[in-house]
Amino acid sequence: MKSSTHEFADAGVIPNNPSLPLILYRQALAEDGTDRASAFERLFVSHGWGGTWRNGMYPFHHYHSTAHEVLGIASGTVTVQLGGETGKAMELVAGDAVLIPAGVGHKRLRSSPDLLVVGAYPVGQRWDLIRDDDVVDGVAVRARIRALEMPCEDPIEGKNGPLRTHWRR
Repeated sequence: MKSSTHEFADAGVIPNNPSLPLILYRQALAEDGTDRASAFERLFVSHGWGGTWRNGMYPFHHYHSTAHEVLGIASGTVTVQLGGETGKAMELVAGDAVLIPAGVGHKRLRSSPDLLVVGAYPVGQRWDLIRDDDVVDGVAVRARIRALEMPCEDPIEGKNGPLRTHWRR
């Protein structure tokens, strides 16, 4: 598995998270003939990430101000716009995962018909959903994002994962 980080500056209606980079994990779960969605759920929970769900990905720009989010691609492919309109489009394939810091915008641009995403949040954090066209108090949103506690462990690699290396305040 290879991980990389991606930083997104404040984009106005999408605050992003200039303090914490997005972490992309290529082939976080290799194909081994087992149920990859269940494997992602077990992996996330084993590292202190809960509230797991299975679905697709919203086709509109949105972000969360009250929780960080990890997404594991259980099947299919998806092109995601990260960081808002001025951000970066990334192709994700089955087995990839992405750790999205609170505030970072994400939107599905296109996907294969068999797309299945597994998501989770640090235990104790409850997600909200803010669209790019919602009217919000930007100062309050940014304060909530800055005040969020750091997750105890990286959702993919646990205590020694890249979250501890790259997420420092």
